[in-house]
Amino acid sequence: MTEHLGFGAMLAWLLDHRELSVEALADRVGLAADDIRAVLVGEAPSEGLLRRLAPALGFHALDLFILAELEVPDDLAPLDAAAERWVRYVVADAVHLPVAGRHDVLQLIRSLPQEERPSGFAPKRLEHLANDPGAWIIRMLRYRNLSWTGMAHTMAVVTPTYLSAATYGVIGTGRKNLTPRLVTDFAALLGINAHELAALTGVVLPEMPRPPVPEAVDAAALLWEARRLSAAQVRHVSELARSMRGDSPDGNRINLRGS
Repeated sequence: MTEHLGFGAMLAWLLDHRELSVEALADRVGLAADDIRAVLVGEAPSEGLLRRLAPALGFHALDLFILAELEVPDDLAPLDAAAERWVRYVVADAVHLPVAGRHDVLQLIRSLPQEERPSGFAPKRLEHLANDPGAWIIRMLRYRNLSWTGMAHTMAVVTPTYLSAATYGVIGTGRKNLTPRLVTDFAALLGINAHELAALTGVVLPEMPRPPVPEAVDAAALLWEARRLSAAQVRHVSELARSMRGDSPDGNRINLRGS
């Protein structure tokens, strides 16, 4: 298990990596530079600061809350935990479509009306995750409504990583270390820069990773946008994506681009 660097150390690395001064970041987020310096030296970030930092750093606020080991606010969680049953099928079918078809599915997701939240987001097994870089990533995926089975299925279709569903649980409990390949593939599905995710999780990449393939970029967008939908809405999108496929929906290709 890797020791937590602390959010301040993570933020300091990001600033150095991007050649961004504390003052410049403070101007971007509309805060006093001293508020950011306090976090850099170990003060726990506030909810408001994380929400402001996220767009300035190009992260989803949800992911910053997880990296800072803070409870994720309800408004940043998926609308409906029951939607996890269908999300993986949306992605698997959509990424087999041509570019225009994938974008049509994404546009449909964005166009659907926002429904009322049925209850607080409480995915199974979330409470058993460790305080460990692997657990941070698994938690990010759980907050994209992917179960362990959903992770196994989606990663296998979109990336070169082919693992059993149970293995994702092992990663989440800190009993299996992250590898460069895993971090690179997780980053593609999360829509996070692989080099930055590796640094934040303490994994050394032997070389700079290639940019994710277009299917992976679109899969990350589909996963993120589908978070705002109810289970019934996601099922509707899944059925449409499946109907748009000209080949057999039972024949998902593994690692679409062979990357």
